[in-house]
Amino acid sequence: MGRKVLGAWCVVLGALVPVTAGAQARPPAEALARSLQQRYDKVRDFSADFVHAYRGGVLRKQATERGVMAVKKPGKMRWVYSAPEKKTFISDGVKIYSYIPQDRQVIVASVPPADEATTAVMFLAGKGNVTRDFTASDGAAGPPGTWALKLVPKRAESEFDTLVLFLDPATLQIRALTTTDRQGGESTFTFSGMKENQGLSDKEFAFRIPRGVDVITDGTVSR
Repeated sequence: MGRKVLGAWCVVLGALVPVTAGAQARPPAEALARSLQQRYDKVRDFSADFVHAYRGGVLRKQATERGVMAVKKPGKMRWVYSAPEKKTFISDGVKIYSYIPQDRQVIVASVPPADEATTAVMFLAGKGNVTRDFTASDGAAGPPGTWALKLVPKRAESEFDTLVLFLDPATLQIRALTTTDRQGGESTFTFSGMKENQGLSDKEFAFRIPRGVDVITDGTVSR
């Protein structure tokens, strides 16, 4: 499920937006999306605990994982899965490192250029825009006490078809999100302990290659 996980957290990075707003009646979907974008523009970095649940797809898999994540604009991110299997995904803004200790290998890939990146990666880079890149509508009911905002990308995406955000009505902070892929699989991330604008250091997004692992860069293995 490595590629699914990698694609899923790329999607998440564009959507995870800790924001603040006064309590109010739910606005129309397009207005809500505009407000979300305005708040996201003010966020420099953020971190949270997460639970990632995946189900469905061609093989009808089900899995639940948990860990911690952090993002710093532009282009830096860290996802560390702690259970049930340890996994680390880090982007330093130039390279993306995928490391599963059990496999004893690190996969290194370049961050895609803007014209090849998904809309989610564009958000991470601070170059995306919710209202420009997605069509917004009301989503199906989610966790109690949340607003569901459904986002459909205006250009075809390889990793997902739809993205649904579940927002706290009082703060517009994201409590959970669900992505749906073309094979019918669903990835749901639930977040807690969200912190924003903490002044995260670039050192937190540096990856050191562990000893004794294979390094795969553009399909070439080195030791």
